[in-house]
Amino acid sequence: MMSAIDWAIIAAYLVWIVWDGIRLTKNSSEIEGYFLANRSLPWWAVGLSVMATQLSAITMISSTGQGYAVGMGLLQQYYALPIAMIIIAVTFVPFFHNARIFTAYEYLERRFDAKTRSLTALLFLFSRGMACGAVVSAPAVVLSVIIGADITTICLLMAVPTAVYTMFGGVQAVAWTDVKQMYLIVFGLVAAAVALIVGLPDNVGVGEALALAGTTGRLQVFNFSTDPTIRYTFWTGTIGALFLFLSYFGTDQSQVQRYLTAKSVDEARTSLFMSAYWKIPLQALVMIIGVFTFLFYLFTPPPMLFNPAHDQRVRSSARATEYVGLEQQFGEAIAARKLAAEQFALAQRSGDAVARAAGTAAFAAQEQRVISVRGEAVALVKEASGDSSYNDINYVFPTFIVTHLPVGLVGLLMAAIFAAAMSTISGELSALSTTTVIDFYRRWIRDDGDQARLLRVSKMATLFWAVFASVVAIWAAELGSLIEVVNRFGSFFYGSILGVFLLAIGWKRANGTGAFVALFAGMGVVAYVTAYTQIAFLWHNLIGAVVVFVAGMIVSELVPSRPNNLKSEI
Repeated sequence: MMSAIDWAIIAAYLVWIVWDGIRLTKNSSEIEGYFLANRSLPWWAVGLSVMATQLSAITMISSTGQGYAVGMGLLQQYYALPIAMIIIAVTFVPFFHNARIFTAYEYLERRFDAKTRSLTALLFLFSRGMACGAVVSAPAVVLSVIIGADITTICLLMAVPTAVYTMFGGVQAVAWTDVKQMYLIVFGLVAAAVALIVGLPDNVGVGEALALAGTTGRLQVFNFSTDPTIRYTFWTGTIGALFLFLSYFGTDQSQVQRYLTAKSVDEARTSLFMSAYWKIPLQALVMIIGVFTFLFYLFTPPPMLFNPAHDQRVRSSARATEYVGLEQQFGEAIAARKLAAEQFALAQRSGDAVARAAGTAAFAAQEQRVISVRGEAVALVKEASGDSSYNDINYVFPTFIVTHLPVGLVGLLMAAIFAAAMSTISGELSALSTTTVIDFYRRWIRDDGDQARLLRVSKMATLFWAVFASVVAIWAAELGSLIEVVNRFGSFFYGSILGVFLLAIGWKRANGTGAFVALFAGMGVVAYVTAYTQIAFLWHNLIGAVVVFVAGMIVSELVPSRPNNLKSEI
């Protein structure tokens, strides 16, 4: 349990960040200032804001859990990021910046028609609203581990206060708090890495520990398999993820809104390059923390299940005796694995090839024994609780924080997780509010130039999406690895959204009818692939984009019309 000092650190952080965000807000009494900060933010602030939005609580909680469970393979998802950033900097950034628009979807009406704009904006609202829910659920998972509170209550308590400072401060409050939160997040990650390394036994060095991780495949960062059902390979990370990043950074309002706040096209480009240079190293840091958490628990007994709620549920069920028996077997397997790990480290230091081979084989056998017993326990939990989707990967890192770190550092890391959550939630709520007001309220309901009314509607929209995200969060918390949940949500929509923008920019003969029909075709094909095939979700981005582009060309040729060409206007 957390101490009063840790809670005081968290409380002080929350009060300070909300006050400071609103304090730094300027000129937010008009739509241009509220939504785009009067396009006046420096490149470094925009770049840090972009990165803070990506380094969410999901990254700190779920990516570390992913690293613990399977290793560094998730890192392959980010290999295409630098390439995507270069493409976006050359194409989308100057296009949108020079168009002087509030949202990316305004462009689609100028290029095609109002229905294409509205449908695309609607797809964004659904995808980003659900992804925001996954972001809200991450800190809810943390607090449920710490204090055993109801996840529903925690989700509301997390989302609503964040909505309040976003409502009053606008995008400037979001950006400037992101800058400070980014520093805290990185500091927290480094502190966690240091604590894990210090927590290794005196007779096991860092190199020997990493060699242990290597024997389990957790240090593998390249998988060249061409099997489309494998989630993380070099090809999904360089091809499938390329389309994910092109859509996310090029057409997702939560990111487009960031670089529209920059002072110029050059500064917007520079802000994206910052993310291109630093995202992969930061993600690698997060993943290696997960690997070191695995190494820590080789020498410090872990719980058989990291989710305490399910653990207690099984203990009080008719299967309790069987569960206790498995727990005894697990303890024996953990002790044997620890001994094998220590012998492996000794063999590594000896330099004897035969001893190394024997140590590797012995450790691998004991690791497999632990996996087997834990697998039986998980199966028992699923049967006893009726929860076939049980997965405790999101509980691994929070459990380490609250049970093994000293007073003060626990509060610091909890504050960092809050910072990561709030930076992402606030940015996404701001984008959802902007799209709701600009692409729907002002376009279809009322556009009389009344700035005060638009601001009131914007604030109400922010509150609505905060509640929506909280409802999704309650569901998303039990779906498994949250980093995969948010990417599955995005991949379902992103390819089709990207496809309509590629059609708008890359095919001059495309028209509104073709684009509108193609969007439905793309979403339909992705829905079919998701439901009836085992193709990894990162490929859904490529599939959606290709289907929309090809279908748009065909329909535009069959039903010709004269498109509105925005290129001649900017």
